[in-house]
Amino acid sequence: MLTGRNILLGISGGIAAYKTPHLVRLLKKSGADVQVLATESALKFVSELSLSTVSRRPVLTDIFSADAGHESERTMHITLGEWADALVIAPATANTLARLATGLCDDMLSLCFLTLRPGKPVLIAPAMDGHMYDSPSVQRNLSMLAAQGCNILEPESGSLASGQCGLGRMPEPETIFEALTEMLAAPEASALCGKTVIVTAGPTREKIDDVRFLSNYSSGKMGFAIAAEAARRGAKVRLVTGPVNLPTPPGVERIDVESAAGMLAAARPLFDDCDLFIGAAAVADYRPEAPVAGKIKKKDAEMEIRLVRNPDILAGFANGRKPGQVAVGFALETAGGIDYARRKLVDKRLDLVAFNIYDGRTSGFEVDTNALTLLGRDGNVTELPLLSKEKAAAKLLDAVESILPR
Repeated sequence: MLTGRNILLGISGGIAAYKTPHLVRLLKKSGADVQVLATESALKFVSELSLSTVSRRPVLTDIFSADAGHESERTMHITLGEWADALVIAPATANTLARLATGLCDDMLSLCFLTLRPGKPVLIAPAMDGHMYDSPSVQRNLSMLAAQGCNILEPESGSLASGQCGLGRMPEPETIFEALTEMLAAPEASALCGKTVIVTAGPTREKIDDVRFLSNYSSGKMGFAIAAEAARRGAKVRLVTGPVNLPTPPGVERIDVESAAGMLAAARPLFDDCDLFIGAAAVADYRPEAPVAGKIKKKDAEMEIRLVRNPDILAGFANGRKPGQVAVGFALETAGGIDYARRKLVDKRLDLVAFNIYDGRTSGFEVDTNALTLLGRDGNVTELPLLSKEKAAAKLLDAVESILPR
């Protein structure tokens, strides 16, 4: 499966490093050439001899080896960045994640990370105590690396070296091997390749006064996952997003807005040139008729705010679109409501609606998973299981590709 592929395997200093000789064996057995890059701490958990034996190459650690006076030794990190087809870092400790995210380069692993040629995949398998993994610092660094295009292989749950049980275990070598082979598999030509896609995401904020607004709980995660997947498939993606705290996906043009009127103003000029419009934003249906300058002072009497309808961005695109343009929307309900999704499909003249339930735990706003039911204009109904939003985005775009004009 990996015959002729050149793999850099970075190993950092976690207890899971003891599993890496088995990973090297799996890669070698599949036909790959493997160069191990180990931190000094990693070699406290796994021997250099075992790694060099199974890889049939010397393990590289320090920037300056004993023979670093030779020109080829001084530039080895550059030649390895050109040589490699992929970089795998397993285990990736909190310290290594921080160094990679901030661009530090004081060993061969971090140097090769920086010199790896653009477009070559990086697979990172974090492994650490669960409390460390959940810390804001580690999550920030993971988000930064993901925004750079790195593929993050989520840790598994189980017994940890600390004696506790929970999230943080490095996936087994077989799982890492399968993830890498999938990344390196030649992708099938996507119908989205070369297409121009508009995705709206996140909430909108409708001003009451200068310090208050009406909004909703949308995190933007679903829309951002769709934008990232569309870009990965070769589309030119323009992401029009309300206020969210998410990194811009690689290869995506991002336009930040605040209100529904602002989202429409940003999206409308893009309508004519797009092939596909996906309305994943949770656009507020109403806005205060007359926002107040300054701050409204509290009074003893009740306060009334008159609301007026916001423009329907998705319907505006769908009703005025040119032949061949495709319109996709979302319909979210707290219970039931699939008939509402069907009406939305017809009333807004959409090609596809993704219906989902908001339960506050596993599906809908803020969470990392979603369960979509895809309703097509042709009457087809596809009910997807609970998936990560990234995988749900991929399934949604699979369905979209089947209805795109060729």
